[in-house]
Amino acid sequence: RPGTFAGPFPSGAPAIFADQVARLGHPCAMVGSVGDDDFGRCVLNRLQQDGVDTRYIRIINDVATGVAFVAYFADGSRKFIFHFGNSAAGQLPSANDVDLSQTKFVHVCGCTVSAGGALRDESYKLVERAARAGIKVSFDPNLRPELLADVTAVRDVCEPILKHTYVLSTGVTEAMVLTGESDADAACRKLLHRNIEIIALKLGERGCRICTAEGTVDVPAYSVDAVDPTGAGDCFDAAVVVGIIEGLPLQEIGRLANACGALATTRRGPMEGAFRRDEVERFMSSNRPLQS
Repeated sequence: RPGTFAGPFPSGAPAIFADQVARLGHPCAMVGSVGDDDFGRCVLNRLQQDGVDTRYIRIINDVATGVAFVAYFADGSRKFIFHFGNSAAGQLPSANDVDLSQTKFVHVCGCTVSAGGALRDESYKLVERAARAGIKVSFDPNLRPELLADVTAVRDVCEPILKHTYVLSTGVTEAMVLTGESDADAACRKLLHRNIEIIALKLGERGCRICTAEGTVDVPAYSVDAVDPTGAGDCFDAAVVVGIIEGLPLQEIGRLANACGALATTRRGPMEGAFRRDEVERFMSSNRPLQS
């Protein structure tokens, strides 16, 4: 149906995550690949400009950069259209070539493993290496039905990551799909019975719930005038990891994550909503969360 086109914007869930981590003041590297084209340079330039280490992003000649389109509908729903086949996206560097010696966290997005091929295989290998080295793993299932021919296969696809996950940032539906449970609380309990230490459950306009074996903390959302929700979850994920690295209390981790997620919706373009630390802190100091 007819619509208005906006873009192109630098994007990709792992890239948005990395960009937000860097903008929050922490060193971050990304593993990936782009084509030697304008789209690829658009992403690379943005990441490098914001301080992301791009040494593990391959630039591949004669292959196009993977692209995605998001269609927004009047009822607030979205549809993603991915063009990864025969693109640079499927030609990752080897996980064995990534130096993990200074790494505190490895973050994996579900859309990466859902895409299959080298994206999935090298992600699995990198997580296995991280687990053997005692490095914490962050995982956002970020389910995209458009990338999985059979959504019921999602548990098998995610299991090699889940079994090593330290912090799981997920939506309610994803948590239930992963566990087979019919409500979020039961799903979180089942996930915590595994080796997962922290679950950051995204609740949209209700904020988030941070769950551990010791209990749960509900953190209310911030109110903003939303323009574009795409990328907000990745900014949320980045803030959760940053909060853990900084040793923040669970309540403060949730506040930081909610703030980054809310701010991300206020600009059009998936990566445009990754705000810098000083901007996030000003927002948090001048805006009170909604009352739950």
